[in-house]
Amino acid sequence: MKSATARRQNAIKIGHQEYWEVKMRRLEFSRRALLLGSAALALRGAGVSAACAQSIADRVLKEGKITIGIHNRSPWGFKAEDGSPSGFHPDLVKSVLGPLGVKKVDFVIIDWQALLPSLLSKRIDAVATGMQITPQRCETVIFSNPDLAIKDGLAVRPGNPHNIHSLADVARDPALHLGILRGSSEVDRAVKAGVPRDRILLFPDYSALVSALLGGRIEGVVLPPASVNELLKDANLKGKLERAVPYVGLVENGREFAGYQAVVFRQEDSQLRDFYNESFAKRKAEGTVMAIAERYGFTEGDIAPNDWTTKDICGANYR
Repeated sequence: MKSATARRQNAIKIGHQEYWEVKMRRLEFSRRALLLGSAALALRGAGVSAACAQSIADRVLKEGKITIGIHNRSPWGFKAEDGSPSGFHPDLVKSVLGPLGVKKVDFVIIDWQALLPSLLSKRIDAVATGMQITPQRCETVIFSNPDLAIKDGLAVRPGNPHNIHSLADVARDPALHLGILRGSSEVDRAVKAGVPRDRILLFPDYSALVSALLGGRIEGVVLPPASVNELLKDANLKGKLERAVPYVGLVENGREFAGYQAVVFRQEDSQLRDFYNESFAKRKAEGTVMAIAERYGFTEGDIAPNDWTTKDICGANYR
């Protein structure tokens, strides 16, 4: 080991500035080694092999590619007529990850109820398709900061024959039934508003929801307003549906509920989530997020406010 005198002489030899640069690099190396060692010990103690300990952030940033799961529904994430992935979240993810060096983003269309299982089984690296942040989901996955804040909408038959303008209307009338996409958070909100579960019918996709509405099995379909508007654009449904206006969803403490949506990651991939959040904040500040939102029919009122974060929504389940 060198003496203090020798170290001072070495500092003079290489110059004080370079000496401290070398010293700080060594300290940073030691810190990283300690963190990696602690992480490896924790993984080993949990029975996880060292091969599984590689950071997804390191892999994604090194390879410049990532695989994202989307549900085939417009305007969130869908396959365009030419077969290419399109929608608010695919465009958003590419704009956020591009500046990080991730130039190849592969999108995989997956049934809604299979999105989180596919993420947890590592078939995909993240989910970006309008999934809402909920405390329950925060128990098993982690979310980026919210990008959209969306209220509920309602599709009904022409003329709104049952005069439905709120979840409260449905709760009061035992003859009314709602159709909701299986696995979506709209179910919990309907129940909280007083709609009995036996008057909530679950369906696997949009076509099944519409068929049930047109066939008289249900009196309304609860979907985000943007999704209702997309249904109304379908030439095959022209004159067969309309959007209930006005419509009020779940009201708690005098305030109508808004669902905060975000990109979903595995819990162990918090570093990738943090990189994403940092780039997302920059894209939001420069106006890129708003431009993408307008491209798919969203308004400024649909953009999540900066003062409401995923940590606020997840509460004790935030990681």
